[in-house]
Amino acid sequence: MDTETAVTEPIAPPPPASLSPSRAADFMRCPLLYRFRVIDKLPEKPSAAATRGTVVHAVLERLFDTPADRRTPSLARSMVAVEWDRLLAERPELAELFDDEADAEALPRWLESAEQLVERWFALEDPARLEPAERELYVETRLESGLVLRGYVDRLDVAPTGELRVVDYKTGKAPRPEYAGEALFQMKFYALVLWRLRGVVPRRLQLVYLGSGDLLSYDPTEDDLRGVERKLHALWFAIRRATETGDWRPRPGRLCDWCDHRAVCPSFGGTPPPYPPRGPAAEPLPGPRQP
Repeated sequence: MDTETAVTEPIAPPPPASLSPSRAADFMRCPLLYRFRVIDKLPEKPSAAATRGTVVHAVLERLFDTPADRRTPSLARSMVAVEWDRLLAERPELAELFDDEADAEALPRWLESAEQLVERWFALEDPARLEPAERELYVETRLESGLVLRGYVDRLDVAPTGELRVVDYKTGKAPRPEYAGEALFQMKFYALVLWRLRGVVPRRLQLVYLGSGDLLSYDPTEDDLRGVERKLHALWFAIRRATETGDWRPRPGRLCDWCDHRAVCPSFGGTPPPYPPRGPAAEPLPGPRQP
């Protein structure tokens, strides 16, 4: 057939080869949200809250570059403006978050709120007594099934006896107990990856909620992590089925009010982009091996 007159057929995009905690959480929360972010790559507006989280994380990471006896609340507060300037140089569009001529105090208030979060950390942990083994650690492992798990660990502490503590900073408030499962799932995800990489189950998983001043700790077991591995494989196969069939069902919930994609969500009268995309024919990819 003449390639110039060949008709391009819609084809499904390739299924994912990897999962991160955030993308796994997206699919569990709403399969259509996963599609919008991973397949359609729809743009999302930056938010002041998420940007503040980025700045606070940077301060808590870089504070450990200073000697232990200088890790004080005043130093940490002073680093907030420095990290904001650094982030703004990388992403100038973030200035639009505070480009409101009617509210000249928006940026100073926002910086102050970030400084308060940083200072609250000192009531929860003493950085002068901590020497993290790793900060912003990228971890990745391939399971026997072929599924790649990857993500970034905020902080990894290693005791002299070799025990691991995985720490994650949250700039929001601690959830009510009935909603704590998603955050713990993220931590168990990291614990599974570290177990597969190092052969050691982390002794403790610790969530530091700077918004409310709470610590949430959990001590995982091998059985816990095997259960997480089974759940991730189930998610992987569900995502593959959705990719092949185009069945990306929305799952309306309490977070829909903050979703950037309501305008194209059928639950709110919108129409998603066409699926699958049109393009040249491609050979189907082999399916993942069952674990």
